[in-house]
Amino acid sequence: MSTYVFINSLSIPYTEIKKIGEINLLDSVIVGEVIKEAREKKGLSQEVVSGLADIGRTHLSAIERGARKPTLETFFRLSEALGIKPSDLMREIENRVQ
Repeated sequence: MSTYVFINSLSIPYTEIKKIGEINLLDSVIVGEVIKEAREKKGLSQEVVSGLADIGRTHLSAIERGARKPTLETFFRLSEALGIKPSDLMREIENRVQ
């Protein structure tokens, strides 16, 4: 199921919108890439990270693919499981969004 945003009578898939005016929007694919790269850099499997974060492996897989965005709670759990400060993980996401 896709989410669409209507701007001036135009229907645009939400996932294709990067910016509205001067507001940067969070791209779920970038979030997933950053989390996946951090996990792989640590040499950890999805099973290990999802277990440490107390989330399902399929949920982590969906986040890494950009199919889902983590809640703030899940983001903190994942950063803790990866041994990375949430602010450092967010900084990398911010760098890629801009």
